[in-house]
Amino acid sequence: MEERNETCRPERLPGEVVETYRQPDPREVVETYARPLPGARPAGTLLKTAARKKRRKGLWIFLAVFAAAALLAAGARLLAQRYDRAHRDPFEKFYEEYHQEEISGEITIPAWPTGQGVKLPVLREHDRALTAQEIYRLVNPSVVTVMAYLGDVGMSVGTGVVFTSDGYLLTNYHVVEGSWQCVVALDTGYSYEANYVAGDQENDLAVLKIVGAEELPAAEFGDSDLLTVGDKVYAIGNPLGVELRGTLTDGIVSAINRDVEVDGRTMTLIQTNAALNSGNSGGPLINEYGQVVGINVIKMSSDYSNVEGLGFAIPSASMQRIVNDLLEYGKVQPEPVLGVTVYQIGVQLEEELWGLEVKEVTPDSAADKAGIQVGDFVTSAGGEALYTSQDLLRIRRQYYLGDELPMTIWRDGEILEVTLQLEQTAEDVEAPAAGGTYELPPDRTSELP
Repeated sequence: MEERNETCRPERLPGEVVETYRQPDPREVVETYARPLPGARPAGTLLKTAARKKRRKGLWIFLAVFAAAALLAAGARLLAQRYDRAHRDPFEKFYEEYHQEEISGEITIPAWPTGQGVKLPVLREHDRALTAQEIYRLVNPSVVTVMAYLGDVGMSVGTGVVFTSDGYLLTNYHVVEGSWQCVVALDTGYSYEANYVAGDQENDLAVLKIVGAEELPAAEFGDSDLLTVGDKVYAIGNPLGVELRGTLTDGIVSAINRDVEVDGRTMTLIQTNAALNSGNSGGPLINEYGQVVGINVIKMSSDYSNVEGLGFAIPSASMQRIVNDLLEYGKVQPEPVLGVTVYQIGVQLEEELWGLEVKEVTPDSAADKAGIQVGDFVTSAGGEALYTSQDLLRIRRQYYLGDELPMTIWRDGEILEVTLQLEQTAEDVEAPAAGGTYELPPDRTSELP
């Protein structure tokens, strides 16, 4: 075995043993009780009977007073809660992030350089569907416990998922926010120091690099754009911290492209009913083929009723560009806009020709300058055929400011080739749009191939 650097040598995770039980020494007497013989009384019983009865009477009075006071206190609390609820917004909700305290601040974990040519691959192909047992055996070795030290405050515990064999991993930004040191533990129980590559608070993603680890099992990432409501999904993580690490839960995709407001910003997330709890932050949401399709980020809770099965994950399709920007540049690069809004589902124009109808063109945008008009049909972008608005969004994520995006337009039976000069961001145009999420008009009922 190759000798490891002493500073990077793996150690057993402190506190790995969650709970132990040791049978007491049979010779040790903790408490004894001797039952009297039938019909016999211990010596001095008659002399102590009156005194005992007096003490018991006083005890019963004390217990009655105590019980009355407890009932009055409980009634006062109940009235206060009812008053408080009556004067609050009954529809108010809050989102619970997966750490015990609100921690913010600069991340001072030792840095790992960017620009090393590392990429997050997201595959659109997959093999057969797997059982829950197969998925756990496949993905769990790639799931790590992330322990971020927060100075005098304590430690934030979350989950991460390894995506390269040399130890690059993804987690949530809020898991490591404000920390100065980070240690990750593998499913084998061995722990390593992790360095900070880059992160983005707005999208709640962070990339870490395990120091000194080699030939780690890396999880395969699949395309979340292929998910549909009702698909089976699984989550692996560390609910409630270290003790229950490696917990598998399952559920379905409850909704896709769900806009959720988190800390004043809107995130477009996958909704799932797979059980998520504190400590699951940064862990993988997995499809039935054993591919990671999301990073778990929040769960919904309510002050007024029990809320179960409302978890949310960052989709792999949208975070691929973000993560690759972090790996290459250390920060997220501005995303260009096309300036065109299309209907969600394509229309069959000719045999083997589909297109997305243009609903709106933003004035002075890239689409407007290229000559695209309302009523046109976009049949391809970047050389790829388009069947849904998600196809157009996926293609747009591959382009940066300054790039040229070729498009094919169908207009009144004529095929036109146009090129969009991607030189504008969302702040540069009045109403930016690129591949809308609009429903089809009632008369559009064509099915996709």
